[in-house]
Amino acid sequence: MDDHPQARTAAPALTFYGAAGTVTGSKFLVDGARGRVLVDCGLYQGEKRWRERNWEDFPVPPETIDAVALTHAHLDHCGYLPALVRGGFTGPALTTVGTAALAAVILRDSARLQEEEAEGARRGGWSRHDPPLPLYDVADAERAIAALQPLEPAGAADGDRGKSVAPDTQSVCVGPGAGVEVTFVRAGHILGSSSVLVEVDGAGVLFSGDLGRPDHPVLLPRARPPAARTVVIESTYGDRAHPEVDPEHRVMADAIRRTIGRGGTVVIPAFAVDRTEIVLLAIADLIERHAIPDVPVWVDSPMALAALDIYRDPAHAAELRPDALERLRRLHGLRSAHTAEESIRLNTPGTPCIIVSASGMATGGRVIHHLRHLLPQSRNSVLLTGYQAVGTRGRDLQEGAREVKITGHYVPVRAEIVTLDDFSVHADADELLTWLGELPETPETVHVVHGEPAAAQALADGIRRQFDCAVSVPRYGERVLLD
Repeated sequence: MDDHPQARTAAPALTFYGAAGTVTGSKFLVDGARGRVLVDCGLYQGEKRWRERNWEDFPVPPETIDAVALTHAHLDHCGYLPALVRGGFTGPALTTVGTAALAAVILRDSARLQEEEAEGARRGGWSRHDPPLPLYDVADAERAIAALQPLEPAGAADGDRGKSVAPDTQSVCVGPGAGVEVTFVRAGHILGSSSVLVEVDGAGVLFSGDLGRPDHPVLLPRARPPAARTVVIESTYGDRAHPEVDPEHRVMADAIRRTIGRGGTVVIPAFAVDRTEIVLLAIADLIERHAIPDVPVWVDSPMALAALDIYRDPAHAAELRPDALERLRRLHGLRSAHTAEESIRLNTPGTPCIIVSASGMATGGRVIHHLRHLLPQSRNSVLLTGYQAVGTRGRDLQEGAREVKITGHYVPVRAEIVTLDDFSVHADADELLTWLGELPETPETVHVVHGEPAAAQALADGIRRQFDCAVSVPRYGERVLLD
């Protein structure tokens, strides 16, 4: 790792403390003489070598950071914030209104799960640590939530916390003497998601955040990006193009019909935020068209149920497609498993059903105990929706693992495993290049992050072919100057 000065630098610089060499743990430090801002504050997930970084001291003293700017509320972009607060960060965590609402739900859930997993490890004796401790607790999460500072909705009058700039843009000044300007631009990935422009000491760097697809079934498409000499772009799908979306979801329908026909349970690991909404709308459509049997559909994730309420809130309607709010509010026949006892009963439901449960890559949450009980039975099926990162159980199942390790035990995989390609809300390689091409002028430098090494390198090669600019795939801890 490159050494990083603790004092403010004379020349503005950018350091990559996450999502470099991997697709999780987004953290990018922008600092200069007039301010220091951390863009994203995400948890590492997936492979152990990355997850262990969550436990390391942050490379820069947290108390020296003036502000955090969150592109969106997914755990790999906001989930480290309680640990940063625990380490001494006292500044604001700048967000959009939608991100603030969702992040509060996600951070509370993350802290609760970590406490539960630490206690479970203590009781089960499957941790190498004595005693096993959570990375942070519920009290730390509440302090992080209190630090969230949502900008006022675009179009509102100027206020102390933010100012309206344009219908799809919001900005605020932070740092000593308000020396850094941070601007949020709609990214269309999940509710509240944004690209973030940070300007300090005359230098500007634009962070794409996670970019959505133009045909997101719930959200409005992303806005046009602002100009910047330096761009940091995600590359989750940087080496591939998404297949054409099937509006009839035939692969999903076929898998559900097969499973119900043999008396089994369909388990759908789904991210609690946004993915659950999209999956539920697809299931509702299939039932309404009689493409699948009308069986019980369970949402077994307190966080997903809370996020669904936020998506249904008319306060966020300006981010949704015109018919999306009404479609979400019309979802009927859903059954909610709120308590742990209700969740456990779903492992022996007694009748064919569909369970939608977090997390989406099967790295934690209630879906873990469903997989432990239901994977060994061939009548059941697991439908994987969207990207599965290397090192996750979802990726192992996707690649044909015959057994997976869950809470210290190896579980045989006899259930049918189906990958669905219709539910990704990440831009693919062509869409990422299109977004770069929408900048008012070609940037001087583009840094490719937030992707597996092959995906990041493929996107970097594509950018070199299409644009006249310098391109890098930064390593962890690398520091570059912002001219």
